[in-house]
Amino acid sequence: MSPEALRAARRDAREGLAWLGRQPEVRASLLLRIVRVLARAVFFGVLRFRVDRSGREHIPATGGYLLVGAVHRGWMDPFVVLHSLPLEPRAWFLGSAASAFDRPWKEWLLRRLGGMLPVWRGGVGVEQHVASASAVLQAGGVFVLFPEGGIPGQPDRLSTLRVGAALIGLRTGAPILPLAIAGTQDLYVGRRMTGRVLPVTSARALLELGADDPLPPAGTREELELARQLTDRFAELLAAPVAELAAAVEAANHGRRRWLRGLTWLFLARPRNPKG
Repeated sequence: MSPEALRAARRDAREGLAWLGRQPEVRASLLLRIVRVLARAVFFGVLRFRVDRSGREHIPATGGYLLVGAVHRGWMDPFVVLHSLPLEPRAWFLGSAASAFDRPWKEWLLRRLGGMLPVWRGGVGVEQHVASASAVLQAGGVFVLFPEGGIPGQPDRLSTLRVGAALIGLRTGAPILPLAIAGTQDLYVGRRMTGRVLPVTSARALLELGADDPLPPAGTREELELARQLTDRFAELLAAPVAELAAAVEAANHGRRRWLRGLTWLFLARPRNPKG
């Protein structure tokens, strides 16, 4: 079922905080800690996944920042983000409702656990997601964005980035922590993946704007043009690390690819003729 059809069939396309029904938490609940232990046991014990982490010295000591990650190639990407960050303050993802809500138990669990604020393709404008980001940031949490918006694309290069992440960066003015990810497109027993945290930056720094330089009013054509420029800066910042990590992680992966199709599409809608 397409995202649009799923959204129409539900008759409930609430997004962000409206779907969550509460303010985002920054502390990790007991349920989250239990699920985290179980997930780590499965991923790193049973499936023998390995996620190499680097650059963690760049992670701010407190929350209140945006994490902009790429590339986004599979369902393991949020787990690579979580593995790269401390447990607290909590990370909250702007995630695809169509992917997350394709099975009722997933939506139920995500609402209980927290950590996701959904977006529907063709839904409301960016204001709803700026409000979600602002709530997470004001609470001292981490708001995570994948600017590509979907998972199709090559493993060693970025797909076209959407401007939503840039608009959120401009309107919130929060620090931005870039994260380069590689190795999540094909999953199998023993798969190696990697995440590299890059130095903290900001929308103004990437656009070479001073602290007192005025920004265009929200919703104007000038703001959209500035967001497009910022989106280009995101791409320039992440492209080289992604390519480097992708080459390194593929060189480290070898041997039999057990359970390739089952694990790759475990939490994704499987296409009719998936490659691999």
